[in-house]
Amino acid sequence: MPRQIVAVPLEAAGVRLEPLAEAHREGLRRVAQAPEIWAHMPGPAMGEAFDPWFNGALAVSAAGPEAAWAVRTLSDGVLVGSTRYLNIEAAHARVEIGHTWYAPSVWAGVVNPACKFALMRYGFETLGLNRIELKTDIRNTRSQGAIARLGATREGVFRAHMIRPDGSLRDTVYFSVIRDEWPAVGEGLRARLAHLSKETV
Repeated sequence: MPRQIVAVPLEAAGVRLEPLAEAHREGLRRVAQAPEIWAHMPGPAMGEAFDPWFNGALAVSAAGPEAAWAVRTLSDGVLVGSTRYLNIEAAHARVEIGHTWYAPSVWAGVVNPACKFALMRYGFETLGLNRIELKTDIRNTRSQGAIARLGATREGVFRAHMIRPDGSLRDTVYFSVIRDEWPAVGEGLRARLAHLSKETV
């Protein structure tokens, strides 16, 4: 069984994940206002919805059912988004990486693969997890492509899995990485991050 699963500071490829704290509120508020961030999320966290989202993230992270991070780019010290471990099943050594969002300015760059690398390395190498899951709306083809490029395996579709904010039924695509796959997935991510870091210099 893995040790207690909590947020700790993590770094990879010029990106730092910081355990979510009150000090992150205003920085994240500023970057959460782009509507395109929330197009495929269960609900937006912009405008008046930001504080309830932030308060909820702090609460579930403190209580233990989830572990939330703020994401910062080290080159400029700017907060660019947030991510979490959720659906934590310590007894089965399993977590999901989710509730992830970033400022559009960092999409398709080093930030997402750096965060996923840091979270998977922590999960497999420190916590001793057996499985890390990722899921996304079937309509979110951009996210599906990003998850596949991490080296995760597409497992299938949960039909009518969730209700979207507009009331429509969402089919959810599930991916995973398991412990035996991590050495190869990790090496692939290291190579990708080295390439991306050179491109962004």
